[in-house]
Amino acid sequence: MSYFFQLVVSGMVVGSIYALSALGFVLIYKSSRVLNIAHGQIIAAGAFITYALTVMVGIPLYIAFLLSMIITFFLAMAVERIFLRKLIGEPIISVIMVTIGLMSILDGLIYLTPFGTLNLSFPPFFPTTPISLGGVSISWTQLVGVLVTAVFIGGLSWFFKKSTLGISMRAVSDDQLAAMSVGISVPKVFGLAWALAGMSAAAAGGIIGNITGLNFDTLHAFGILVFPVVILGGLDSIIGAVVAGIIMGLIQQFAAGYLDGNWGLNGTADVLPYIVLLILLLFKPHGLFGTHEIERV
Repeated sequence: MSYFFQLVVSGMVVGSIYALSALGFVLIYKSSRVLNIAHGQIIAAGAFITYALTVMVGIPLYIAFLLSMIITFFLAMAVERIFLRKLIGEPIISVIMVTIGLMSILDGLIYLTPFGTLNLSFPPFFPTTPISLGGVSISWTQLVGVLVTAVFIGGLSWFFKKSTLGISMRAVSDDQLAAMSVGISVPKVFGLAWALAGMSAAAAGGIIGNITGLNFDTLHAFGILVFPVVILGGLDSIIGAVVAGIIMGLIQQFAAGYLDGNWGLNGTADVLPYIVLLILLLFKPHGLFGTHEIERV
C-alpha cells in the first residue's frame, strides 16, 4: 500500500510541475487566443538565468529565483512588443507561425551560449534528506515545487477574477472590439499576458532544473510535453491546467510503476496519457474546463 501512496505523491509532484509549466500557455491563450509554441524555450531561459545568477554572479538561489522571474517578465513583454504587437488583428495562424519562428530563434541563441550543450545542476540549497511519512517520501525540492505551484495558481485565479487588469484580460479574450469600445487597451493586455506567462515559465524552469538538472533538450521539451495538459484542461482554464496536470502526472506514475515496472512493458508511461487524452476528448472536445462557445450565423 505504501508503494501505491508513493506513486500518488510522485504523480502529484509531476502533475504540479506540468500545471505550472502549462500556465504560460493558458495565460496567453486566455487573453489573446494565441498558442505560444516557443513557451518551452522561455522555460529553459528562465532556468538558465537562475543558474547564471546563482553560480556566476553568486546570488543566493532563492533570490536568483525571484530575480529570474522578474527578468523573464520583462523579457517576455519585450518579445511581445517587438515581434507580435504589430500582428494584433491579423489571422491567428500568422501569429502562431511567428511563435514557431521565435522558437527557432531562441533555440539558436541558447545553443550559442555554454548552457545549450552542457548538463549542469544547481548548487545544493535544500536539505538532501527527504521527508518521510508512513513509508512515503518526498524531497524538499519537490515539496517547494508543489508549494510554488499552489501560490501561482491561487494568485493568478484571484487576479483574473477580482483585479481590474484580470477582468480586462478576460474581456479582451471574449471580444476584442467590445473591449476596445469601453476603453480597454488591447495591446497592453497582450503585453501583460506575455509578461505573466514569462514569469510563470521562469518559475517552472527553476523548479524543473532543480529536480531534473539543467539540460536544454529536457527543459524546452516541457513546452511540448505540457501541451496535452493544456488541451485536456481547456485552453482558457487555469483550474483546468491544474486538474489536467495532476491527472497526467498520476497516469504517468501509475503506468511507470505498475505497467512498466511490474509487467515488464516499456514506454507506457509516455503513451498512456495521450490515449487517455484522446478518449476524454471524445466526450469533452473543449477539455474538462474549457469554454464551450456557440457561434450563430
